[in-house]
Amino acid sequence: MFDQRTLHGAYFALAAYGFWGVAPIYFKLLGHVTAVEILCHRVVWSVFLLLGILAYTGQLQTLRTTPRKYALCLLTALLLSANWLIFIYAIIHDNIVETSLGYFINPLVSVFLGMIFLGELLRPLQWLAIACAALGIAFQVVTYGQLPWVSVALACSFGLYGLLRKSMQLHSVAGLTIETLMMLPLALGCLAWIYRQGDMQFMAVDTSTNLLLLLGGIVTSFPLLCFAAAVGRLTLTAAGMFQYLAPSLSLLIAVLVYDESFGIERLITFACIWVGLLIFSAETFYHHRHSRLGLNPVA
Repeated sequence: MFDQRTLHGAYFALAAYGFWGVAPIYFKLLGHVTAVEILCHRVVWSVFLLLGILAYTGQLQTLRTTPRKYALCLLTALLLSANWLIFIYAIIHDNIVETSLGYFINPLVSVFLGMIFLGELLRPLQWLAIACAALGIAFQVVTYGQLPWVSVALACSFGLYGLLRKSMQLHSVAGLTIETLMMLPLALGCLAWIYRQGDMQFMAVDTSTNLLLLLGGIVTSFPLLCFAAAVGRLTLTAAGMFQYLAPSLSLLIAVLVYDESFGIERLITFACIWVGLLIFSAETFYHHRHSRLGLNPVA
């Protein structure tokens, strides 16, 4: 039987990953706006919303941190903005399937990065899971003659972002606020340049476009706040099980709503990734359960 705290954590996790899963619909509605302008509005309105949340909750002091963490925040801000830009660009150019693949790969990339940068040792079944994912990517390279760069870029940028954020131990909302504040000058500069070029869509097309761009702050912040609430109430293993909901929903939306191609070649690629994730998830659950019981896992 789940206690109330765990149950609430599950609800927050469902809200976060469910929202991320259907987010492509929002960006598709803004398909007539360039990815750069969408990103800039996402940054600008997120700053207002996040600062408002910190002010309302009396947590503005959490924005104060060490010079080293500010420097790391600049790096994470660059990684996050690159991740957002690639994600938006791929969606508005009819490539939701590739974004879905990227976020399926992400957990395995994160484990691999932990081995490289944190000295974490991979267990045999974790190596097998990564090998299955690598096989899927290699098959797509052979089939299409090119690397699925969108998927790899999304997985690697978000994996590196998570690695750095984990080492910083910042307040979740404050960390995102600092990152968006660091992006803000560049975002405002880009908007000014777009306006001077006569390509600005905000306040130039219709009311629905204006409202959608203004909602960029909520689209960015709401799932992150739900995610922060979820991980505070769930074990990392339990929270990790929910992360496959978002790319699964995105994949269904891509194929069923937007009629993106999903032939046998892509099915084989995804099947390799799914097998890898199944092995990884089962091994993680098994190892966590035995460690919690004080037993010695054999793998």
